Amino acid sequence: MLLAKVRGTVVSTCKEPTLSGVKFLLVQLLNEAGELLPEYEVAADVVGAGNGEWVLISRGSGARQHEGYFERPLDATIVAIVDTVSLDGGNLYSKREDFS
Repeated sequence: MLLAKVRGTVVSTCKEPTLSGVKFLLVQLLNEAGELLPEYEVAADVVGAGNGEWVLISRGSGARQHEGYFERPLDATIVAIVDTVSLDGGNLYSKREDFS
């Protein structure tokens, strides 16, 4: 899994029929220090994430393991909204303190 920050939404009215009703978000990947990387990903959102939130991304076959998503052509899925991240005994991120 990868850490990422939700940066926006992606809307597509013309798409593969099995993707109908799937919410897509544009996420920017984060490094181990919580800094934004230049890499972006479009991911299906199955947890109701919002703009600015830190999330966990599952890629590849793991992205299709959510109930109801087995037969959908997904390569990335948001599987969790992050509350806190600790690194080397210090608090790297807290949703409560650092939501931006």
